[in-house]
Amino acid sequence: MNAATAMLVALAIPAATAVLISLTGRWPNVREAVTLTGAALLFLCVATLTPGVLAGERPEQLLVELFPGLELSFLLEPLGMIFALVASFLWIINSIYSIGYMRGNQEQKQTRFYICFAIALASTMGIAFAGNMLTLFLFYEALTLSTYPLVVHKGNEDAKAGGRTYLGILLTTSIAFLLLAVLWTWWAAGTLDFRAGGILAGAVHGPMVGVLLALYMFGIGKAALLPFHRWLPAAMVAPTPVSALLHAVAVVKAGVFSVVKVVVYIFGIDFMKAEPSTDWLLYVAGASILIASMVALRQDNLKRRLAYSTVSQLSYVTMAAAILAPLSVVGAALHIAAHAFGKITLFFAAGSIYTASHKTKVSELNGIGWRMPWTMGAFAIGSLSMIGVPPTVGFVSKWYMLQGAFSTGQMFAVAVIFASTLLNAAYFLPVVYAAFFRKPGASEDNPGHGEAPWPVVLALTLTAAGTIVLFFLPALPLGLAKGLVGV
Repeated sequence: MNAATAMLVALAIPAATAVLISLTGRWPNVREAVTLTGAALLFLCVATLTPGVLAGERPEQLLVELFPGLELSFLLEPLGMIFALVASFLWIINSIYSIGYMRGNQEQKQTRFYICFAIALASTMGIAFAGNMLTLFLFYEALTLSTYPLVVHKGNEDAKAGGRTYLGILLTTSIAFLLLAVLWTWWAAGTLDFRAGGILAGAVHGPMVGVLLALYMFGIGKAALLPFHRWLPAAMVAPTPVSALLHAVAVVKAGVFSVVKVVVYIFGIDFMKAEPSTDWLLYVAGASILIASMVALRQDNLKRRLAYSTVSQLSYVTMAAAILAPLSVVGAALHIAAHAFGKITLFFAAGSIYTASHKTKVSELNGIGWRMPWTMGAFAIGSLSMIGVPPTVGFVSKWYMLQGAFSTGQMFAVAVIFASTLLNAAYFLPVVYAAFFRKPGASEDNPGHGEAPWPVVLALTLTAAGTIVLFFLPALPLGLAKGLVGV
């Protein structure tokens, strides 16, 4: 099977898995076996593409030509390879986790949950492989629509309200801003293809470059750049496996992935450097990092604290891309993987706590580390990665961001990274400290509980281990990230 065919197969596997899940829904064990098998096959298929991309191959596949020069097509380059590998691998782990969580909490409509999850992964593969902005836009919208039923899974009023915010912000930004940006790009450049060095040089000039960039950056609502971030905390009403999908596997990663693609392949780093009207992005991203971190400090609900942490961490990727240095872009690409493993661990831990003890607030976690050592140990590792402390992969991505900022003299970015690192420590470390070094309060309602079901614990242990493994063995993501900018 050649690489072009493998991309089509990678798109077909989760789609076929969704169909099989619907057919086997009445038999939970079979349904979940189908889910795990589909996830494993997808990862194996994606993995076969990796050696060629590392070696410099850029496989292409035309899907359909709509008009001369305007087509739906796939083109696999290093950033897409990183995204596809992360999403397909974490689908396996998230599926293991989901089995324990959904059964442990006796969630309803589990078959629909697994179907929508598989469709979301098919949409994610389409985004990762997109060869132009039109293809990316269509799969981007498909991802929004396929994850909406997951956000409103519980069916109560809170879930419906969160779903309205989720769908409203993401569809409004993509149609009002992103679609307009895509049409403007087509009109100005005559193409929507992703090309090294960009396609807009000589096609858009002066302040209009900054306006077009704003349409792209705020139109990519999944990147949660302030002020279009409210959908993320609103979606925390969803079950924890969905939160993990939103924050680590697919949705927000699709956002920052698209941001980096637009900067590198639509505008081009050199073109943006020469246009002062694009400088604003660095400062808006930096402000988003700091503001979201300060809001996270005030959140007692654990999932909301993690949600605002995600808003902050996503803006690291946007700011790193906006530094416009090859090393900072490498850091941006690496942070997509680093954040995926660290944040999915944190959400897995939050769900484990809820499953075992039904606690949702930081103020309720005193002493819980002694009853749930695997869960809170994993939470500690994920926290260190979000802060950027070795030996976790979060340190590696921040290191490249700092190198890029120093190389271009962007001291604002340096200051933001250092200040936000302190803020990250301020809202993560007290949770770990309380779990292991504070005694439970007198109102402890379930002092005898232990760990969550073993699939939950296994999944969070694997992702926590992944944050450490990628620190010591970063060659694969680092090689792909460097291939993105040719360093």
